[in-house]
Amino acid sequence: EDRNLLSIQIHDTGRNLAFSSPTLKSFFASFSFFQIKKSMSLVLSSFLNRLASNSGRQVARRGLNVAARPSDLVGKTPLLDLTPYLEKKGVTNNSKLYGKMESLGPCSSVKDRLGRSMIDDAEEKGLITPGKTTLVEPTSGNTGIALAFIARERGYRCILTMPETMSIERRMMLLSLGCEVVLTPKEKAVSGAIAKAEEIKNEIGDDAIILQQFQNPANPKVHRETTGPEIWADTDGELDIFVSGVGTGGTVTGVSQYIKGCPEFDLPTLKPDLQTIAVEPQEQMLLTEAKGGEKRGEQGPHKIQGMGAGIIPGTIDLDYVDEVVAVHSDAAMETCTELWLEGVPVGVSSGAIVNAAVEVCKRPENAGKLAVCIIPSFGERYFTHPMFEPIKAQAEGLQKQPLPEPFDNTEFGFATPRG
Repeated sequence: EDRNLLSIQIHDTGRNLAFSSPTLKSFFASFSFFQIKKSMSLVLSSFLNRLASNSGRQVARRGLNVAARPSDLVGKTPLLDLTPYLEKKGVTNNSKLYGKMESLGPCSSVKDRLGRSMIDDAEEKGLITPGKTTLVEPTSGNTGIALAFIARERGYRCILTMPETMSIERRMMLLSLGCEVVLTPKEKAVSGAIAKAEEIKNEIGDDAIILQQFQNPANPKVHRETTGPEIWADTDGELDIFVSGVGTGGTVTGVSQYIKGCPEFDLPTLKPDLQTIAVEPQEQMLLTEAKGGEKRGEQGPHKIQGMGAGIIPGTIDLDYVDEVVAVHSDAAMETCTELWLEGVPVGVSSGAIVNAAVEVCKRPENAGKLAVCIIPSFGERYFTHPMFEPIKAQAEGLQKQPLPEPFDNTEFGFATPRG
């Protein structure tokens, strides 16, 4: 059913034609191929082209890229070449940096994968029932958004607890998706949100469930089964360094298990010497300490939403982490701003991850190597974050300008016709 193929067949094989299309068979049944002359070539070619064109349109309709439901859009995010940014930061050792654009998911974050994975897993195990079960979850925002949109899709009530530091944009998204939001004291970070979620679940009883993103095996599982294979395929197995922020630790663990190999899940070793770099806020260096390093600087609240939960998650396997890089909130915000000016609108956690990736790539021992870093979320969700305060002030300070002739600008509030 390819127009070029049909044209080639009619001109190259002459009378020895074998057509599989019933329409073509019917058409040629009335002809004796021995009587076909060269003068008929154009007529036959035109007919075949029209037939192939119509058939092609039918095939196109059968092959439309249409998702059946919103959660079917999760995954298969592209890589973006960030090497030009790397070079602007003075890295000239021929290393390369690609960003895994999880910000392009249906709800704009890497947590879309986690939300779907946990709900799919619970449904398969018969733990939850649409219209009956209430999903309760402690979250820093993006996991909650993922759970909220899938809960809305499938008919679950959803209650989310989160620290009061989470942005207004995240809260608005959750409320718009029909979710109930409960804020907890910032001083206790995620641990406070976890305690509140447990209280709510106990109040509701057996019809409530906490999917436990910080403990749920479906968390690293989805990255073993999707994110890791995607990165491996899209780099043709050439990546040398993997850089990921740690919220729950599912991404850094699952991707590393897939590429480095994991006997527990029957995964063969693809690249045993892959460097896995975990990124955490400098103000909360729990992972650094857990890996035997020392904390530096003042420890406490930070401004990198989605990272540094204040706990060591049960979903991270530190044996797969080769190094922890701590990035200060100020450095993360600076890098985030630079990425926006590169035309890559991302959140502050992406700034932290890319900042760490640049530092790792510039090392002499990493010359000529390829690093892939996770870009966890889209930037529009963070406009009330402190890093955007100067931009907000600039936007609020903009003034309308007078219009050219023949407009009379006094009609628009100006003092004179010309403004």
